[in-house]
Formats: sequence, C-alpha cells, structure tokens
Amino acid sequence: MRARYDGLAEWYDERFVDGSETHQPGLLELLGPGSGPCLDIGCGTGRNFETIRASGRTPVGLDYSIDQLGRARSRTDGPLLHGDAGRLPFADASFGTAVTLWTSTDVDDFGAVLLEAARVLRPGGLLVAYGVHPCFNGPHVVYHEDGRRIVHPTYRLTGWHTEAPWWAEDGIRRRIGMNHVPLADYLNAVLNSGLTMERFEEPPGHDIPHAFAFRARRPTAS
Repeated sequence: MRARYDGLAEWYDERFVDGSETHQPGLLELLGPGSGPCLDIGCGTGRNFETIRASGRTPVGLDYSIDQLGRARSRTDGPLLHGDAGRLPFADASFGTAVTLWTSTDVDDFGAVLLEAARVLRPGGLLVAYGVHPCFNGPHVVYHEDGRRIVHPTYRLTGWHTEAPWWAEDGIRRRIGMNHVPLADYLNAVLNSGLTMERFEEPPGHDIPHAFAFRARRPTAS
C-alpha cells in the first residue's frame, strides 16, 4: 500500500522542517542524557535526529514512506529502515531507547505502535512519545490568528478523517487527513502498552497546548 506521505517529502520539509528550531520544545528534556541506538519510529525526514544526537544517542530511523526516508538520509549517515510502525522489523528487547513523534494522527492504530515500541525495548528501556494534543488539535478544532481555538462537538468522532471544513487548503491535513484519537483512548492505549509511566507533558509554545507528550519505561523483570 502506498504510504500517505509519499510524494510530499520535499513540500513537508520546506513547510515544517527547513528553518525551524533545532529542538522541539521540551523534547530534549524528556529524553534526558543517554547513549546507544535510539529507534525513531515514524522518523519522517529526520527532523528530530539532531535532538537524539544531542541527548548522546545515535538515531536509527524507521518510516513507511520511502520518499520521507530519502530526505532523512541528508540528516544522518546511520541506519534508515522502511517499515510499518505497527509491525516493527526488530527482535524483542533490541533497543535501550525509542521515540515516536507526531505519529498518533498518522497511523491507523496508535495502540499497536505503542505495543510494538514496548516489545522492542529492553527491560528498563525508555520510550518518549510526542505529538498532537487530543483535546486541542484535531478535526474538531478551529484555529484563530489571535490564539483562540473553537472545539466542536465532533471531538467524539474517532477514527480517520479525510476532511474538515476549517482545514487550510494548503495544509497537511487536506493532503492526507488524520486519525483522531480522543484523550481517553490515547491514555488507555498508553496503559495497555504495559509501559510504566514516568511523566506526561503539554509542551510549551502555545497558550492553549498544541502538543501532548509522555516519558515511559519498559518494566524490569521482578
């Protein structure tokens, strides 16, 4: 099946990556210092490789879009793999650290991604997830230039949305749509992963939170 982001890599980089801040707000702090390989699940064009390196780790990128991986190659000389975030091509307990960034709205089953992330982590291994805030960012939300957001009753319409009347004509959502995961479903997916939560964050940058993030670990053997 054709990846949703194929054909958009150059446009995506120009729109969201080129000229943007090196580190997304709060991400480096959630990662904390470390070492060894860090699996970037849904790495896209490699926007967050520099943050992974700044933490002391080495990025290993995985994405379903060959086009996106082509752009990511310019940002690393390390491993890049074509694969499905819901069926990771790695053995159990392969990594000490994994991240999945801005993927909850782009995959069909975010819970499956978290389960796979937990599976490939070693006992005590770290997962950082960072992405769309389920309450204030989605097909139910209208943005205004003065910072206001209007939330429509369609918040409870879960699943894949191919359009919303207020999406910008030249925006990413008009191009690929998005999977809406309400907050309760998101948190239950986190709990069902079996990971031990360490911290939840609403990263800075907007008065009304734009993003939602957490830090968790695979439990060690009792």
